[in-house]
Parts: sequence; structure tokens; C-alpha cells
Amino acid sequence: MMLFRRNRSAFTLVELLVVIAIIGVLVGLLLPAVQAAREAARRMSCSNNFKQLGLAIHNYHSAYNQLPIHGAGTYDPTVNGGDTSWWRASNKANQYNLSCMVGLLPFMEQQALWEVISNPNDYNNDGTVDYQAMGPSPNTANYAPWATEIAGLRCPSDPGTGLPALGRTNYAASHGDSADNLWLGTLNGTLQPNDSARLQASRAADRGVFVLHGKTGFRDVLDGTANTICMGEIATDLGDKDVRTISPSGVNKGNLASTNPLYCRQQPNWIDPARPKFWLSVPGPTSAVNGRGYVWASAHTAMSAFNTILPPNSELCVTQNYQDMNIAPPSSRHQGGCHVLMTDGAVKFITDSIEAGNSSNPVVFQGGTAANNNQPGAKSPYGLWGSLGTRASRETISTEF
Repeated sequence: MMLFRRNRSAFTLVELLVVIAIIGVLVGLLLPAVQAAREAARRMSCSNNFKQLGLAIHNYHSAYNQLPIHGAGTYDPTVNGGDTSWWRASNKANQYNLSCMVGLLPFMEQQALWEVISNPNDYNNDGTVDYQAMGPSPNTANYAPWATEIAGLRCPSDPGTGLPALGRTNYAASHGDSADNLWLGTLNGTLQPNDSARLQASRAADRGVFVLHGKTGFRDVLDGTANTICMGEIATDLGDKDVRTISPSGVNKGNLASTNPLYCRQQPNWIDPARPKFWLSVPGPTSAVNGRGYVWASAHTAMSAFNTILPPNSELCVTQNYQDMNIAPPSSRHQGGCHVLMTDGAVKFITDSIEAGNSSNPVVFQGGTAANNNQPGAKSPYGLWGSLGTRASRETISTEF
């Protein structure tokens, strides 16, 4: 009887190793594409958040015939024994320090949160009202609404979360192309209205769609709502000394606002030459609680506003502390730029390389001169970028951005 051996086909060890190597190469080629697709999806989600904010702003304007005030709220004249300076915190009132996002809540599907804010609050349920309607100062951690993360105010590409921040925001109000008056707006240092000198300073410097403590509307946007930035994206601080999200303290006020917006960048050994997006040796970045975008409800510039002086993703530079004068560009975790919301509701992606004029030119303010190109009413010294931030400088925008 003859026996026949059946031949079995199988991979050799060499063939198996070749197949594994090919699979490894394919995975290596596909992973960047997958990551890019994920970031594209996150970027689209971020853009959609902005579109919803734009819709909320237009609905608010339809209801009240004005934009929500950035720097609205309530006032406690007895805070700190009668010292009502704008930086004083109060549990009885928010000291006109609420961001425009607070007023937008009912128009962005946050009616429940708005009802908590707009009514007296007993946060510890002991039968006693702890906070009056519209809440305390926005940095009050015990007041739950200020610590609430609102999904519509967060960019999916930004990983920031948790303390020392309260409720973070990745979207901020545009204050235009100046820094001279961002810490006061239309009110003086003790939050008093109808101060003639302060109003004159505000008219000269507050050139954006939003004016701190001031009322504005679409009728004020004389350059056209399609040509004027209303809001912009900001990256929140991660505690890593990122130049975009935390600032040195003790910066000279005159050098920053009136003389040179590039002051922080030009200081020797402040920025790490090996990692130019991080601070190296500075007069101590401001307190950890002062990171960019840390309190969505606060109207302070470092928290929820920006200006169109330095192009997107440039360094944050403030005088003394986060409430003071600010060079505060928009920023993002997206590659190469950030989103902005135009006043007509369109969302655009602005690249870091946008034409931004002379970044070392002094900002426009009441004491500016024609020789320095910064007199009141002057054309923005910061090129296309600056002109997109001004609402009524009558500048013609003829290029696509």
C-alpha cells in the first residue's frame, strides 16, 4: 500500500516578518492621517461652536437692539470699607465684571444656568441667601455657575481642565486694536459712570465691537459687519509658561501701551530661545489663577477678551496683573492660526502670518500723535489685522483673509 504525503502550504518565517514590516509601514503612514482627520473634526466642531455664538449674538441684538455688554452686572458701593476700585472682589455684587457670555446664556441653550445666575442663591442650602441675583465677583469659587464648564464655550482641541481655573472659555470678545483703555472702558477706577475724562479716553481707544462697560450695537459697526471681527478664539493656560496663555508681571505700563507692544518679546532672556513659545526667565508669570481663559464669566481682558495688535498666537503681555493694560492676541491649539467670528456671523480661520503692519508702533490712544501714527481716529497701525478689529475707522479691506 502506497502512502502519499500531503503538502501543506504555510508562510515561512521570512515571509511573516516581511508582512509584519509592511503592516507596520502602512500603520505608520496612516496614523498621521488619522490624527489629522481627528484634528480636522475638532476644528470643525470649534467652528460650529462659534457659529452658535454668532447666532446667539444676533438673537440677543434682535431682542434688545444692542450687543450684550462686556463688563455688565451689579455694584456694591460698600466693598472693602468703601474702596470700590475695579479690582476689589465682592460677595454682594460682581462689580460690573461680567463677560458678554453671561448675557448670552438664554440665547445659547443655557436657560437653566441663566435662571440660577439671575436669581438669589443659597449655595449651601442653609436657608440663607449667600449671593444676590447676578452673583458675586466672577472669581468666587463657591458660586457654582462661575465654576461651570459650558461645552459651547470650549474648543475640543484645547485640553485645559480643572483647577486653578474655574469655568474655562476658549472664546473671547474683540476690543479692537488698542490696549490703552482695556482695564477701565467707560468707567473710571472706582466704577463711577459719567466721568468726562474717562469717556474721552474710551472714545479714543476703545475701537472694537465690544467696549468694556459700554453699550454697542450693529449700528456702530460703520466698517461693515462682514469686515469687522466680533469675537476670537483663545487657548486656555495649562500651567506650562506658554507665552500665549500667561504673562510676566511687573511690565512697565508706559512701555507696553503707549510706546511698544513688542516690549515683552524684546526683553533679554524672557523668552526661551530654544522654545520660543515659552517663557524662560521673567519677573514671575502672574499668579496661577490668572491664566488665559480661566473664568468664562469674567470681563477682564486676560480671561475673556483680546485685541488685534499682535497677530494670532503671539505672546500675552500685561502690565502688573491680568486686569490691567493688555497686549492680548487671540490664540488656539489649532495649527497655524485661530478662528474668529465676524460681526455678520461668519466664522473665518485667521493664520498667524496675516499682514499686521508695524507691531512696534504705539497703540492708538487719547494722547497719541500724528508723528507716531496713533492719534485718535487714526488708521490702524497694525495693517489688515488691526483694521479687522476696528468697527469705525473707515478702512477699506480689499484682500481675502
